[in-house]
Amino acid sequence: MTDLLRLVRGYNLLIAAAGVLAGGWIALGRVGTPAALWWAAVSAVGLGAAGYALNDLADTAADRVNRPGRPLAAMSVGRGTAHLVVFLGALGGLAAAGLVSGTQVAVATGALAVMAAYSPWLKPRGLAGNLAVALVAGLPLWFGALAVGAGRAGLVPWALAVWLHLMREIVKDVEDEPGDRTIGRRTLPVVVGSRRAEVVAAGVGLLFVPASLLLPYAAGFGPAYFLIALPVQLAVLIAATWLFLGRVARVSTLLKSSMVVGLAALVAGRVA
Repeated sequence: MTDLLRLVRGYNLLIAAAGVLAGGWIALGRVGTPAALWWAAVSAVGLGAAGYALNDLADTAADRVNRPGRPLAAMSVGRGTAHLVVFLGALGGLAAAGLVSGTQVAVATGALAVMAAYSPWLKPRGLAGNLAVALVAGLPLWFGALAVGAGRAGLVPWALAVWLHLMREIVKDVEDEPGDRTIGRRTLPVVVGSRRAEVVAAGVGLLFVPASLLLPYAAGFGPAYFLIALPVQLAVLIAATWLFLGRVARVSTLLKSSMVVGLAALVAGRVA
């Protein structure tokens, strides 16, 4: 069971479910529990599990270099089991989306298609691949808003989530550069060099800080957002500084923690 949870990134699935709920609450302007929102959260968990398993199936060779402890790379989970997780996750995710609306199914199907295409076709395309996965990784906020019939209210939260995820995805590619080079992938660090990729990621982070102030202000978020978001903006500035200095080791973890605080800030800016 532990290895299966590691395969599907159990912690990340909790964040995805929380993102869907947060997106719904932001759109509603209150903390509520409509059935459609819960089903959307279930859908995100299923789709996320399928996506992570797909990623590890495609990345097993690279993971033996970059992350040998991953379940498939370490052979603690069989490929047949991973394929079953993909099937059940996709089926459950689409079925749960179907209990919300046809539009939710269409969005879920599109997200699943991007996740399936990411490792074999999108990741080797450098920044375009990073942007594609960032769009899907930030999707739960809009997915939740869409589930309660107010998709427009989720656009600014989605944009901010995509921005942070883009920065983190570039950093992760820097970390994965040895394995990606081994299997012939042309990710951004492989093409332009790790140092330049770090500078690109730092630039994305620096641009995020004013965007995280201006976009919520224009969308009418309340003072609670700006107060709670301060640690996020500080963390991103620290991460960007580390990247400029060539210190990559803790950046990804710092950004992931910032995303959790950012969810709280966005919700507080609407419901407080």
